Amino acid sequence: MNDEWRLQIEIEDDAHATALGEHLAARELEHDLSNAFEDRVIVSRDGTRLFLYAGSREQVEAVGKLVDKVAAENGWKIESRLRRWHPEAEDWETPDEPLPQSEDSVEDEHEALVASERGRSERTGEPEYEVRADLPSHGEAVKFAERLEAEGLPAVRRWKYLVVGATDEDSAKELAERLREEAPEGSEVTAEGSGQVAYAERPPNPFAIFGGLGG
Repeated sequence: MNDEWRLQIEIEDDAHATALGEHLAARELEHDLSNAFEDRVIVSRDGTRLFLYAGSREQVEAVGKLVDKVAAENGWKIESRLRRWHPEAEDWETPDEPLPQSEDSVEDEHEALVASERGRSERTGEPEYEVRADLPSHGEAVKFAERLEAEGLPAVRRWKYLVVGATDEDSAKELAERLREEAPEGSEVTAEGSGQVAYAERPPNPFAIFGGLGG
């Protein structure tokens, strides 16, 4: 079984993060971990934060012990956070969060998740999801935004980009499908968690990020 496990490492400065990444990549440390292909650990880095991905809890915990050892030997201060990918919630959850075991439990959990998202949205007055549209031109974006607002779907427009809020994942997917059909030809529409959801484990990001911005 190839589960999705992640160890997030916070280290005190960029130089130490670079050095830790080099330690983990060093061939002489391979004996500390299984080097079988199916046990391969993938490492990514974002500044002073490293993410280590493994296919089992045993392997990711072994990685954690290795990181602790290297950090102690070098006098580095680190913080570790173990997470497991939850396919239904589509988020990194605490390790012992149960995964759905049957089609019925998957459906029940999805319905519970959607209800929870809608409840949070109603309480906070903020969307849990966002549908983002990149239109071909400023003029088409203005006209499309006016059309949506006339139908009771207020959109935030910045130049030729629109953002429309949705209370939950299902509503966001349905709205995205609708906008793909109705938006001018050449538009690109995506649906994803809002800033509050996407950055639940990081400081809030005030920006809606579109890929390939330019012009």
